[in-house]
Amino acid sequence: MMRTLCLLAALAALASGPVSAEIIGKVSTKFKWMGPNDKIVVEVFDDPDIAGIACYLSRAKTGGISGAVGVAEDTSDA
Repeated sequence: MMRTLCLLAALAALASGPVSAEIIGKVSTKFKWMGPNDKIVVEVFDDPDIAGIACYLSRAKTGGISGAVGVAEDTSDA
């Protein structure tokens, strides 16, 4: 029963379509000599089902060479 419920929830999330975020701000937090700086990024997601509702999300984005290539692990302590 629980497996079926999880499967239905996953299918509903996929059927709702892609959710795109708009970056509304970013602030550099640490200078890197090579590659982009570490930063905090603020994004907004519009709710596709309810007009006028949005979710704001701030997250850390790791820079440097590994961040530029896409292999850096972003921390969750920001």
